[in-house]
Amino acid sequence: MIERLSTLFVTIVWVLVLPAVALAQFPSPTYGWNLGNTLEPPCGEGCWSPAATQAMINSVAAAGFNTIRIPVAWDSHANQTAPYTISGSWLNRVKQVVDWSLAADLTVVINAHWDGGWFESNIGTTVNPTINVKMNSYWTQIANTFAGYDDRLLFAAANEPNIRDDNLNNVAQMSTLTSYYQTFVNAVRGTGGSNTSRWLVVQGPNTDIDMTDSLMNTLPADPTTGRLAVEVHYYDPFQFTLMLNDEWWGNQFYFWGNDYNSATLPTRNATHSEEDHLVAQLQKMNTKFVSQGVPVILGEFSATNRTGNPELTGANLDLHLASRLYYHKLIVDTANSLGISPFYWDNGWTGLNGSGIFNRDNATVFDQDTVNALTAKLAGDYNNDGNVDPADYVAWRKNPGGFPANAYVTWRSNFGQTAGSGSGANAIAAVPEPATIILFVVAAAGMSARRRWRASSVKTHRPVTLVINPPI
Repeated sequence: MIERLSTLFVTIVWVLVLPAVALAQFPSPTYGWNLGNTLEPPCGEGCWSPAATQAMINSVAAAGFNTIRIPVAWDSHANQTAPYTISGSWLNRVKQVVDWSLAADLTVVINAHWDGGWFESNIGTTVNPTINVKMNSYWTQIANTFAGYDDRLLFAAANEPNIRDDNLNNVAQMSTLTSYYQTFVNAVRGTGGSNTSRWLVVQGPNTDIDMTDSLMNTLPADPTTGRLAVEVHYYDPFQFTLMLNDEWWGNQFYFWGNDYNSATLPTRNATHSEEDHLVAQLQKMNTKFVSQGVPVILGEFSATNRTGNPELTGANLDLHLASRLYYHKLIVDTANSLGISPFYWDNGWTGLNGSGIFNRDNATVFDQDTVNALTAKLAGDYNNDGNVDPADYVAWRKNPGGFPANAYVTWRSNFGQTAGSGSGANAIAAVPEPATIILFVVAAAGMSARRRWRASSVKTHRPVTLVINPPI
């Protein structure tokens, strides 16, 4: 009991010190996940990853994530002559996925993703009238479609707007980007209703932290104060997170973190951008925006899973996976501690060099270790009380459709675990037999009925005075 109270106290203190003004509409802490490579391919949903399903969304929520970023292609589904009308069936499809997410109690961000680069690959030194008209048209249609939705739905203007990383044109390009963002804000706010106060997210140049820190010094004007957030991404070091082949300028890193160096593959150890760099980069966004009352979301981060790489076997594969878990957990913990909301990039691929943590074909968890690192949730804790016990079995049995297909196996394999106790490798022996669980359910129902009877009895008898003795 003392240990649990101590844990609760630490949690409360940690939450209280977070900058409240910087969390926008997101839960605190935020455990975010990307429905990557699904609704944003220009070739249509399903051509890069399996189509989204309600079961998949439910699985994400049951795994412990509380926020979802849904990348969306709009230009590919729109008429390419004015007024650039988006297909009604596509708007309805996106709406369906948003509805599934909200029903699963997830906070939702939808954006206008890469989509062939119609927007983000064409940020010139002056405003392009056609792009500007499209920006206004698309976001007006999107905002009208979701006009009745509450603040749990956020709109993000773009993905990774491409601005040159040099001193030649970047200032002029940043000015152009800000102008497009002003069009975005005006379009959404102009539709009225809930969109008047909806949180809106604008992306830093390239969503690069250093460029955002140096160039994003002006945000678009918003008639609703305090409802703009900034988005950046984090993939440092590239050699560890995304690099798939060695290059003349450097090799891939398989291992990251000061305590995760390989003695037998020393050329694959990270040589830069480790813990201190990660903390310093996120601190920049806290200092520039969060501390000034502007929320920041870390819209994407992930390190590729190199399982299957012929160089990685035995202890080195284990070390790679451990360093990858450490990398992800450190990002989530550091970001949340600085008032930044992190979203893991899941590209839907669970093979070599993928970042998928769910099997999109059957809507089950594929990589439970990474899920745990990203959510700080106990697998199998379906009632979120910090314990995996018979009560979670009851929660699952009451609503089996609201949990992944392997929910029982997950509960059974983690039975007996408590928050902070680690994995339940040997917990199966402690799992009660079905008959015992039934007795638990019956007893719980009986206790509930008895409480209701007592409560009804109190209503018809003299008042009862409760005497609470002071603690010893």
